[in-house]
Amino acid sequence: MELASKYDPKEVEAKWYQYWLDNKLFSSKPDGREPYTIVIPPPNVTGVLHMGHMLNNTIQDILVRRARMEGKNACWVPGTDHASIATEAKVVKKLASEGIKKHDLTREQFLEHAWDWTHEHGGIILKQLRRLGASCDWDRTAFTMDEKRSESVIKVFVDLYNKGLIYRGLRMVNWDPKALTALSTEEVIYKEEQSHLFHLKYYVDGLTAIDNEETLKAEGNIIHKDEKGYYAVVATTRPETIMGDTAMCINPKDPKNQWLKGRKVIVPLVNRVIPVIEDRYVDIEFGTGCLKVTPAHDTNDYMLGKTHNLETIDVFNPDGSISDQSPIYVGMDRMDCRKQIAKDLQEAGLMEKIEDYTNKVGYSERNPDTAIEPRLSLQWFLKMQHFADIALPPVLNGEMKFYPQKYVNTYKNWLENIQDWCISRQLWWGHRIPAYYYNNNDDYVVAETRDEALKLAQQKDPKVTDADLRQDEDALDTWFSSWLWPISLFDGINNPGNEEIKYYYPTSDLVTAPDIIFFWVARMIMAGEEYMGTFPFKNVYFTGIVRDKLGRKMSKSLGNSPDPIELIEKFGADGVRMGMMLSAPAGNDILFDESLCEQGRNFNNKIWNAFRLVKGWKVADIKQSEAGKIATSWFEAKLRQTNAEVDDLFKKYRISEALMAVYKLFWDEFSSWYLEMVKPAYVNGEAQPIDKQTYDKTLEFFEILLKMLHPFMPFITEELWQHLYDRKEGESIMRDKLEISAPTAADNTLSAQIESVKQIVSGVRMVRSSKNIAPKEQLELQVVGKNAYAAFDAVVIKMANLKVINVVAEKDATASAFMVGTDEFAVPVGDMIDVEAEIAKMEAQLQHLEGFLAGVKKKLSNERFVANAPEAVVALERKKQSDSEEKIAALKESIAALRGK
Repeated sequence: MELASKYDPKEVEAKWYQYWLDNKLFSSKPDGREPYTIVIPPPNVTGVLHMGHMLNNTIQDILVRRARMEGKNACWVPGTDHASIATEAKVVKKLASEGIKKHDLTREQFLEHAWDWTHEHGGIILKQLRRLGASCDWDRTAFTMDEKRSESVIKVFVDLYNKGLIYRGLRMVNWDPKALTALSTEEVIYKEEQSHLFHLKYYVDGLTAIDNEETLKAEGNIIHKDEKGYYAVVATTRPETIMGDTAMCINPKDPKNQWLKGRKVIVPLVNRVIPVIEDRYVDIEFGTGCLKVTPAHDTNDYMLGKTHNLETIDVFNPDGSISDQSPIYVGMDRMDCRKQIAKDLQEAGLMEKIEDYTNKVGYSERNPDTAIEPRLSLQWFLKMQHFADIALPPVLNGEMKFYPQKYVNTYKNWLENIQDWCISRQLWWGHRIPAYYYNNNDDYVVAETRDEALKLAQQKDPKVTDADLRQDEDALDTWFSSWLWPISLFDGINNPGNEEIKYYYPTSDLVTAPDIIFFWVARMIMAGEEYMGTFPFKNVYFTGIVRDKLGRKMSKSLGNSPDPIELIEKFGADGVRMGMMLSAPAGNDILFDESLCEQGRNFNNKIWNAFRLVKGWKVADIKQSEAGKIATSWFEAKLRQTNAEVDDLFKKYRISEALMAVYKLFWDEFSSWYLEMVKPAYVNGEAQPIDKQTYDKTLEFFEILLKMLHPFMPFITEELWQHLYDRKEGESIMRDKLEISAPTAADNTLSAQIESVKQIVSGVRMVRSSKNIAPKEQLELQVVGKNAYAAFDAVVIKMANLKVINVVAEKDATASAFMVGTDEFAVPVGDMIDVEAEIAKMEAQLQHLEGFLAGVKKKLSNERFVANAPEAVVALERKKQSDSEEKIAALKESIAALRGK
């Protein structure tokens, strides 16, 4: 099969991906090999590929492909998440566009629409991942609401309820007024905002005079009075909640407010008379020391309300509008109400002042434009202390590894300050809570099925019938299914101890973003410890956030997030994968620049052209050249060294650096040096043949390089591997084990020697360039004193286009000299140079070196430096001195020789 003259990803990628699928090369079944397992962080079922997915899944694919080439039974399980809030919001929006309101439908009718939407839009992202080259076992594709996963979720809920770890209670929760559902603490994102602090007047009820007013003031009381009477000043950022005020609270130790003890005040505008209560919770230093207490709309106020037995008035509807529990502003949106009430308070003379104020406001993680409302609500909760206790040890004792390790502290801090998890959501799309109410909702049972629920209810009350049962309307938090993902994918909840769960669990690596360390990573560890007795993965690799080259987070609103599929169309999947990885150190944010994808595409072209060059050589069964012998020995050593380096980097999850090591090996060492060392000569314009021994070695090297590159660049490496030798149908580079022996001391010595040889060649080339001598002009190279690199003369002669290398006691007067370490080399240039210009150039170099040497000598003449500096530092300075002195002597000699010419 003829290889195209140019690399075209479109001709290669679809062809080989289909070949991999047709030959079930991604498929995994338990066998005798060591398993390597990754479970995909399930993207939203109706989502589309973005740059974060690209990064995350590229890293996963690199790890999985590498594991295959190590001979492991690699299993990468794909799937999607039902994403309750996001999906329900999309379905509601679609229905609204058709003139249908959610609550005009029954639950069953709404779910039909939701499933239709999921079937129509779901799975797009998984198809897009194929374009990237993702080598998932697609036959295992799962969905968090498919039958097995759903059954697992319900089983776990019932089990935890029966263990006393799940309970139902009236508690203050984070409420999303847009999604109309409760959220967990972790789903609230706090943003700093420029706001206002409103100082409101709460007039003291029935107080016309204070007998000992002057005495009270002398004792530190701050007493406010105007023509209307005495009043207390309350500072708040949320005046729209005053309709729910049921007390004002002061600290009993606060000298400013002793005069208010035992009194009552009037809520401004509302005219409700409320008591002044005392509690040490109030911060004496904040504001005026007077706190309005609104038990229904603030977590701390709720606790004060419980302590002091206060009335709770909920003045907000679920959608954030003012409820009919308020005497004013009914039906108005809370944010509009804030503006209006501030205006009305000022007009009524009830506003003392307004100050600018910076505070943190909680927003919904799913609806970033929606401020969270603390709301008193009857919800289901999971007790978390038990889970924190079992999930902390495996991370702290190092059984599980986090990369980068800095996230261990983040994890530890969260678990040590854990709060119970609100797991119920006021949604229809999701796993319906398996609680069944009866007796006018006064009693309930929890069971996996309705039949089991009826039996349990009848044990408590024999009169209960099926018609009396009403299942809870709420759905479970999406994360309540995701936390079981590594177990439920192998059916470990429904069928504990089955062959697959025993073989694949715990999984090997998890690749995820650090922003879901609490939502998902920690909770999976909890579920793993609870249901499997051990953690769910051995290593967690945290990716960074993908940002643009200006450091801004990529987003649709900024218009700075490229379409990943368009990038693949433009640069090819391998080019984009490489572009992502060149900018992706573990745990650090990625400054993505499209030019990196261009660099990736250029590297593809470099590999392609190098392959075509090698395959285009004529081969003859002739004696191996000396240069060929040296080159093949050196590159074998270089392969062993680089492979060991790459192995070490992968163990440390420094994947970007591993790619760079292979990239440099191919581009700098193989293409720029090795191929030049062995490339057949041209005689009279005709290419000469290469000896078969060197050629076979070159193909062998190429195959190894392709295998080292394959995890990073799967498509081009498959294409060239297939062209390298005749392959059988069904064979693939991804199943071709990469086996390279460890580097030896001799390899290190040879590599160091060749580095010096490269400097010699570069020195000659520099002379050519500076003297404008044509590359085809053969030159003489003189080695002054002794040739320490005589064993490599064949390579130097070929690479530098020399006619001879001579060892001389003194270099030619016309020679242009250079140093490699302490060895001096010279290239006689005869009449090819301008003597005066050359002397001027050398004198400038001499002046620079003498200045440098003077600085070094000054440092070494300082007794304190020599006595106190580390021995290695002093030794380095002495070496700088000796090297400079040798170079100066050589320059002076060259100048003298040219002057005497």
